[in-house]
Amino acid sequence: MCGITGGWGERPSSALVEETRRRMRLLGHRGPDGDGLEVMGAGVLGHTRLAIMDPAHGDQPHLGGNGERGPALVANGEIYNHEGLRERLAGRRFSSLSDTEVALHLLDAEGAGAVDELDGMFALAHGTADELLLARDPLGIKPLYLARTPAGGVRFASEMKALQDAGSALEELPPGSVWSSEHGLHRYYRVPDVAPTISDPEEAAWEVRRTLERAVTKRLMSDVPLGAFLSGGLDSSAIAALAAREMGELHTFSVGVEGSPDLEAARLVARHLGTHHHERVFGRAEVAATLERLVFALESFDRDLVRSAVPTYFTAGLAARHVKVVLTGEGADELFGGYRYVRALTGRALASELRRSLEGMHNLNLQRVDRLTMAHGLEARVPFLDRALVALAQRIAPELKVARRGGRRVEKWVLRKAVEDLLPAEVVWRDKAQFDEGSGTTGVLAALTADAAPPRAQLGVRPRSAEEGRYLDIFASVFEAPEALVGNLGRWLPPDA
Repeated sequence: MCGITGGWGERPSSALVEETRRRMRLLGHRGPDGDGLEVMGAGVLGHTRLAIMDPAHGDQPHLGGNGERGPALVANGEIYNHEGLRERLAGRRFSSLSDTEVALHLLDAEGAGAVDELDGMFALAHGTADELLLARDPLGIKPLYLARTPAGGVRFASEMKALQDAGSALEELPPGSVWSSEHGLHRYYRVPDVAPTISDPEEAAWEVRRTLERAVTKRLMSDVPLGAFLSGGLDSSAIAALAAREMGELHTFSVGVEGSPDLEAARLVARHLGTHHHERVFGRAEVAATLERLVFALESFDRDLVRSAVPTYFTAGLAARHVKVVLTGEGADELFGGYRYVRALTGRALASELRRSLEGMHNLNLQRVDRLTMAHGLEARVPFLDRALVALAQRIAPELKVARRGGRRVEKWVLRKAVEDLLPAEVVWRDKAQFDEGSGTTGVLAALTADAAPPRAQLGVRPRSAEEGRYLDIFASVFEAPEALVGNLGRWLPPDA
């Protein structure tokens, strides 16, 4: 996990190099273990490194050309199938065992179309003397933004705050896309929109379990300590259970206000799995003291996002004291119907809404997880968003996701059946609780914003509540050019909006 930035399309100068170094400093939290910069014929590539794979030799930019000056690559993320790709690229000269160096040689050998062969979460920039290529993983787990200059060049960075002084509107590179300075934008992936083919409950549960096990296993790849977030809900508990079966010792992390349901449930799961469990209790004063830093890290003022960002921020801070990589449960709700409001939907309407929410994750919950973990120099991996599991979920009949059982509609029914043998029954069949609710954050924020002034429109945005107005005020104050960011902010909207 890292931060990437650079400039392209105008002859490099000392000013452009210094500009890139300044942006690298703004991304230093994403890569506290080192940095590197490469000047190319038409631009500059910069990188800040969080050392996960081959810590001793995996510095970036990666340089190609088999020993001669050639292409260069900077990347943020992990390529889980790098070993198989390395075998396919036998004969090319590698300088490290880093997973991301494989992306350099694959693109060098096979061109932009090879991005579709990368199994992982990534944002990358590949430069030659004549062309810049930017690419992002299928679901947009890793972020990438760009700004075009009046002279026809482009600037790019992992976070918007590093580009707010670019002097032009920012653009988010869409998930599952490749942008080339020569050929423009191309989408290589979209969430499958297919008719369901799996309606047998036993078959569906077996396929989910098998595919989820594989997704977790590949995400245990690490040369540094790895742990898991554990809220005590179904999603994080299932991931922790599968990881614990393969690891000698798993560190788990939970936060909440004193006596919160999440802390109690997480303790139960940790005891059941035998993990090395860590927890942190936070209160109103800590949240109040953290809000400005949190909004700056999050790059959003959306009420629901800020609410869930608070426990994420504290959990990431706790985990970063012990590990450098964590597994999280994001994506299960979007795949299997975990939100309360979808209980009223059936059939095609449910399938369409889940697909819509999955496609919008990149600048909502995935943005939250990326920014708040990276603010602490921590890498987060999301097994539920494995490409194979996403494809499988689209083939499962909607009535197996939100199912009527015992007189009520139960969300994520097929996932509960798939992991039923791994966890205590009270966890498997626990009602869904939003992270902010289960941790007690909602009550804390309600108290902190109870005296907030009536919301006022600013930056072209009308807040939905006085609480969100408070976050918008903070957002407008912590960025030098907040108007440059607002065009790329995710806002959760109901399905009929």
